[in-house]
Amino acid sequence: MLSWDDEAAAVAPRTAQPAPRLQAVMPTPPFAPLADAALDPGILARTEPRADASNRVNAVDKRIINGQTDVNQLVPFKYKWAWDKYLAGCANHWMPQEINMQRDIELWKNPNGLTEDERRLVKRNLGFFVTADSLAANNIVLGTYRFITAPECRQYLLRQAFEEAIHTHAYQYIVESLGLDEGEIFNAYHEVKSIRDKDEFLIPFIDTLTNPSFQTGTVEADQQLLKSLIVFACMMEGLFFYVGFTQILALGRQNKMVGAAEQYQYILRDESMHCNFGIDLINTIKLENPHLWTPAFKEEIRSLFLKAVELEYRYAEDTMPRGVLGLNAPMFKSYLRFIANRRATQIGLEALFEHEDNPFPWMSEMIDLKKERNFFETRVIEYQTGGALSWD
Repeated sequence: MLSWDDEAAAVAPRTAQPAPRLQAVMPTPPFAPLADAALDPGILARTEPRADASNRVNAVDKRIINGQTDVNQLVPFKYKWAWDKYLAGCANHWMPQEINMQRDIELWKNPNGLTEDERRLVKRNLGFFVTADSLAANNIVLGTYRFITAPECRQYLLRQAFEEAIHTHAYQYIVESLGLDEGEIFNAYHEVKSIRDKDEFLIPFIDTLTNPSFQTGTVEADQQLLKSLIVFACMMEGLFFYVGFTQILALGRQNKMVGAAEQYQYILRDESMHCNFGIDLINTIKLENPHLWTPAFKEEIRSLFLKAVELEYRYAEDTMPRGVLGLNAPMFKSYLRFIANRRATQIGLEALFEHEDNPFPWMSEMIDLKKERNFFETRVIEYQTGGALSWD
């Protein structure tokens, strides 16, 4: 069960010595055609570090980054926390079409069902999220996965990437169900400044890891990787999502947009796990590579946190220019500072702001959601996840 009290407790390695630089670990560029690999077998040979076939993997030799053990051998486990989170993610599996959207559709089509401010909030919300999880998935598949050399951590990243796809599917399902203008919603990250600013904050960190020429093994490159992991785990998934989550779940608490709110609950639970996994990953990299955690690096991370809080607060102001649902933008200032303090301390930084309280304690209950609570009450009658298979 997840809660605000979940701490990211990394497993201490048996040695704090940095691993030697790994040579030739970079895969072929992500968009290289398959034909290139067929013409040049050496490309395939360069996709993974090669271990001595005569030596079996010893768990103590594994490293999160720059490891030299065989990444294709899942066991023996060294990072059991990663495997446990993979199993938890599988146990929490859900699909958007399990959620009945009929009440949402009727409410949205009713001219008096929602106020204009509530409609704006929903559309702005979807405008950010419909592409945010695609950015997260691209960062995992085309970037992060290549540089993580612990196979149990890679296993979780594969599950996380699939969950990001489910989340994008969920937002598309909501947009389609409500009959919204798909062009307006899906292109909002280009057209709405408060959304564009958040994405432009993130994109340089994606570009770093997806650059085919980028490779780890030096202090500078390893710090770039660590910085990108912190931005995505603690600032994107751990901060940028929370204004939107709170808004839609507040609608659900008032018995409005209940289908969308239920999907957001499941997404919030998934993203909380993503954030906690990322924090464990970050802390373990720090333990295995203490030379990366310099005063100058920590100060840079603090500055990024402050910028992220500012951008998310601007998004709150844009989505709620007036009070709505008993919420207003100033309420989120304290909330975002509260979350930022928590994320910073979870990775070993001092709190960024003086003591801040959580103005939305009910959000912790949403994170603790158990899917079985109302799944069988809300699933659509035409449920075909298994029965839809055909051998024809």
